[in-house]
Amino acid sequence: MPAVSFEHIVKRYGAVTVLDDLNLAIEDGDFLVLLGPSGCGKTTLLNLLAGLLEVTEGRITIGDRDVTDLDPKDRGLAMVFQSYALYPTKTVRGNLRFGLAASRLPRDEQERRIAWAARLLQIEPLLDRKPAQLSGGQRQRVAIGRALVKKVGVFLFDEPLSNLDAKLRTEMRLEIKKLHDELKSTVVYVTHDQIEAMTMATKIAVMDAGVIQQFGTPDEIYERPANLFVAGFIGAPAMNLRPATLRLAAGRVEAVFAPGAALDVTDYPFAAAPEDGMAVIAGLRPEHFDLKGAASGPLAGSFTLPVRSTERTGSDATLYLAFAPDHLALRISPDRAGGLQPGDRVEVGFQAGKANLFDARSGRRL
Repeated sequence: MPAVSFEHIVKRYGAVTVLDDLNLAIEDGDFLVLLGPSGCGKTTLLNLLAGLLEVTEGRITIGDRDVTDLDPKDRGLAMVFQSYALYPTKTVRGNLRFGLAASRLPRDEQERRIAWAARLLQIEPLLDRKPAQLSGGQRQRVAIGRALVKKVGVFLFDEPLSNLDAKLRTEMRLEIKKLHDELKSTVVYVTHDQIEAMTMATKIAVMDAGVIQQFGTPDEIYERPANLFVAGFIGAPAMNLRPATLRLAAGRVEAVFAPGAALDVTDYPFAAAPEDGMAVIAGLRPEHFDLKGAASGPLAGSFTLPVRSTERTGSDATLYLAFAPDHLALRISPDRAGGLQPGDRVEVGFQAGKANLFDARSGRRL
């Protein structure tokens, strides 16, 4: 399957620049997710790759071909849209065949491809039904099948699961990931849903304001966010981001939040030597806190704080503790949450080696 490359891409609408000097290389067989909030430019980038929008400046290559100025039909792509875009008067078979309308393939080859896609997507019993007779998940399978029958090198998905309910989204995530594992195809997938990105991608490009903020594997982006935007965007509950000051003394480095409230960050992998008195933002994941008596390893520090509220979501729970000027969110087991009331004071520890530190001025990771 071909690799895809964006080189110095610029997209403008009049005086408004949507993408500015964007560079991105997608390896052969990658499942790349373009992730970011609405308006960040991810769908614009996908439409530039598909040929649905014109590039203002820059170059797009697929494999060894420059496709920047090619028509969509000549790029060797297939796209699955947010809306199913099925023809209501055609059967499932007819919708799948429409994906081959411009291919001029012999009829028997078309039927072979339709049968292959239907078997792969488990929609063989639905081939003679029309879209109105299908559930949302079945319609989405047909839309994916219409792309699969083209047997192209690169598949594009534009928020394909946003119209499904939570249960169907989970099922379809598994189906799409399974398809990628079986076909070894190159996939470019757009979403604002971090769960989709983290569970499906081999690589993620986190975007904001037309700029790629970080590119890497899901684990890299979660464990080592490059800046405050990525740190705050990835994770649910979100990472706690709290102002602190670095204090260097007796060979130790501490992130001090207030008198008596500090974390030992001596072993933090600073990119440059830390400075005493430096203003930082400390990023603390909710799952890296331990309640007193439940520590799973060495601690960088501990706090005794009042309970603000708790949220229980069945198999999980979030504890909110008052921590000036806002609060700290902790992930805890539901059975521990049941015995805590607002105003109760609890002692919590933060696991050693788990802090993320960012420059308070630039927002970049230290």
